[in-house]
Amino acid sequence: MGPAIFVPIFRKSDNSEENKMSGCGCSFSPAEEIKEEVKYTDALAEQFAKEVGVDPRPNETLVEIDERGAFIRQPNAFIQPFGDEEGDLKAEANRYGIYWATGCNWSNRPIIVRDLLGLQDVISDTRVTHSGETNRYGHAFGDQPGFKDPKTGAYFLSEFYKRANSDFKGRATTPTLVDIKEKKAVNNDYHRLTNYIEVQFRPFQPKDAPDLYPKKFRKEIDEFNDWLFPHVNNGHYRMAFCQSPEAYDEAYEDFYESLEKLDKRLETNRFLFGDYITDSDVRVYVTLVRWDVSYFHNIGPVKKPIRDYKNIWGYLRELYAIPAFRHGSDPQVLALDGPRKKLGEVLFRGYNDRILSKVDFEKLWADDGERRKLSKTPDELFLRHPEGETYEDYAGPISKTIIWNSPKWEDRNPKNGTLSVDASINPLKGLL
Repeated sequence: MGPAIFVPIFRKSDNSEENKMSGCGCSFSPAEEIKEEVKYTDALAEQFAKEVGVDPRPNETLVEIDERGAFIRQPNAFIQPFGDEEGDLKAEANRYGIYWATGCNWSNRPIIVRDLLGLQDVISDTRVTHSGETNRYGHAFGDQPGFKDPKTGAYFLSEFYKRANSDFKGRATTPTLVDIKEKKAVNNDYHRLTNYIEVQFRPFQPKDAPDLYPKKFRKEIDEFNDWLFPHVNNGHYRMAFCQSPEAYDEAYEDFYESLEKLDKRLETNRFLFGDYITDSDVRVYVTLVRWDVSYFHNIGPVKKPIRDYKNIWGYLRELYAIPAFRHGSDPQVLALDGPRKKLGEVLFRGYNDRILSKVDFEKLWADDGERRKLSKTPDELFLRHPEGETYEDYAGPISKTIIWNSPKWEDRNPKNGTLSVDASINPLKGLL
């Protein structure tokens, strides 16, 4: 549950003697602005929802739980790809906006990738908040004037879904790529959204933009990412939303076993695939940067803090030193994101409020430069596009997410995530 949100509004005060005497409702004297605070209540959210015709947000702990009590995440609803084939979405400048939430690792991915690729003036971004006090209607715009999205006038993220598909009944999720012109959702497939930004938006990137998704190695990157999703990225949610001890233990062991594999892999690799940052590094980072400061709240006993994994910890700190990686993933913000009470209002205050609020994260997360020694190009973090490469040279197939967007529950079971090679071994060692 998020904090109640206040938005300032202004009204004109009439204190003129003329009007006091006449009783006139109009003022001819300079208006005095008096700041009032309007609380975004559940009642207001209910009013807005009736006005625009959206339904309450489905509860994933009720409708996305299988017979074993395991959390089986819903498939993404808008998966039309970007591409050059007929019927594909087309990349355009200033046409699309990323709607995202601070605490959401999925939605932090395209923000980081967009910034790394220098597309801030091509693809806009808007942060969403909870709706009302209890988030009954899901993502909203509670920190905006009038509680509306300033770009589109929407009260709720789900309005974009309804406009795209009037029969939509699921959860509106972040990130969502919205067609700002049409005011509708066009893609919320976080499995492939960053890949579309990397490839189809290449014509809008600076010539020296990083190559995060090298054409030659996309098969290996896609395969690893599809393993990463159930075992690491969705690990927190599998533990936080499951409803049985058996499902919890399964997710718990799966996650920590996967971290051991990643730590071993990073012992001899500066980044996941070698000397250069790829799309996969963004996906690992956004999950693990949240673990020790935010996610741990919902998962019970922590087997091992992220900072106790020697190689992972050094790896994350090196990524954190890059400005784009900080956008939306500042540990201080993540640690304190939520309702807080003033000192003295409660006897027992949570760890984050008492301790993490005082941690010097800049010092804690400072990169010591040690991992540079693992690279043959220590001063270069990114692979660059070759001179003279055209969009046609770079464009190419992007894998379709078959399993995780399947309508069948059995297909989306997290235990289906497999990798043809041991995740602790980099199949591109020496190649990237």
